[in-house]
Amino acid sequence: MITSFFFEDFQVGQRFVTKARTVTEADVVNFAALTWDHNQLHTDAEYAATTMYGQRIAHGLLGVAIHTGLASSLTEYSVLAFLEMSWQFKLPLFIGDTIHVEQVVKEMREHEQKDRGILTFEKELINQRGEVVQAGTTTVLLAKRCYKREG
Repeated sequence: MITSFFFEDFQVGQRFVTKARTVTEADVVNFAALTWDHNQLHTDAEYAATTMYGQRIAHGLLGVAIHTGLASSLTEYSVLAFLEMSWQFKLPLFIGDTIHVEQVVKEMREHEQKDRGILTFEKELINQRGEVVQAGTTTVLLAKRCYKREG
């Protein structure tokens, strides 16, 4: 069962951990096709073996996209808009890595429309070795429980 939290359900300092997901070959191939980003680091095993990584790496933005999916269940039914993101790519994301998101409520503020609020999360995308692969903040516009959808 998916539980979606509304603005007033959160508190600054609250911590959430998502389920984990393994980055697959299909993810990288499909992301390359979708974005037209066929950089050899992502698509050419022979070339990638000669780099400092020693193997192919997943697209950094694929990590961002997967993070979004993993973290979305918290606010799936209450999110009204994705407002802002600040992100850092700290370590390579490899095919076969199993990643999850740990996020903390960093800031909450009221919106001029009283039926919604603005929430900022501090996030880390963490691999199976406990390493922070990517990190940053995201800010979203969230409905309060009194919000009435139009239509």
